[in-house]
Amino acid sequence: MTRPSRTSARRILAAALCAAALTLGAASPGVAAHRSPAPGHPAPPVPLRVATYNIHAGAGEDDVFDLDRTARAIRDLDADVIGLQEVDVHWGERSGFTDEARELARRLRMHVFFAPVYDLPPAAGHTQRQRFGVAVLSRLPVVGAENHEITRLSTQSPDPVPAPAPGFAEVTVRARGTLVHVYATHLDYRPDPSVRRTQVDDMLNVLAEDHGPKILVGDFNAEPGAPELAKLWGPLSDAAPDAGDTYPVLAPVKRIDVIAVSPEVAVSGARTADTAASDHRPVVADVLLRGHAS
Repeated sequence: MTRPSRTSARRILAAALCAAALTLGAASPGVAAHRSPAPGHPAPPVPLRVATYNIHAGAGEDDVFDLDRTARAIRDLDADVIGLQEVDVHWGERSGFTDEARELARRLRMHVFFAPVYDLPPAAGHTQRQRFGVAVLSRLPVVGAENHEITRLSTQSPDPVPAPAPGFAEVTVRARGTLVHVYATHLDYRPDPSVRRTQVDDMLNVLAEDHGPKILVGDFNAEPGAPELAKLWGPLSDAAPDAGDTYPVLAPVKRIDVIAVSPEVAVSGARTADTAASDHRPVVADVLLRGHAS
């Protein structure tokens, strides 16, 4: 699959990223002051809290749009970096044509990178393009961001065929001098696993181009033991195998919201949060980063 060069993607996205970057909130375990190790001693591991949350376009299990409720649920996670799925940006009436990525970043005082899956002409009577996709919120400094293509089966076509499409977000953040790549994804929801299997191959190809600690979060629309996800486990490991099911929110029976980490990342704890601000429950993991300072 052909993808734009990383250099050109960074340049194209730099202006949008800077415009969306807001003042950081209160200090967290991942943003405490960095002290250089004494000569001859290895750098200590860096603590970081990461999360994944399918926000259902800002609507709860009651199907009522309430972005304040969504923001409260995210704030309660107290995460340094959060991958979001089903994010509307001027998408339609269901979310009041709100730019949810920018609004959540403003309310939470975090940086944001939005990676649209769909980018459509404005709706009648509106001037902003209709966009829908994934986002990454960070209270750590963001030093790079890209919207990668993976294979998708469009929901906007009556007769879709698998084809490369954007919406696989990568954000590089700096945690106490260590650079970590965080990826946010939303895999195909259909019962046929073939598209998800191809998406796994595509994501692994993207991850293979990067070095250092890597964290992949998202709504996988499949449980970690599903055969189509098997290739992930080796390059990555499941960060929250005992954290609990995530979907549907009121009586979850499936764990389809996943955090996966590379060998440079050790997991010290994980949990699923009990909130009905979406139709999914968010997952939070506390991790320790090793290696690759800038």
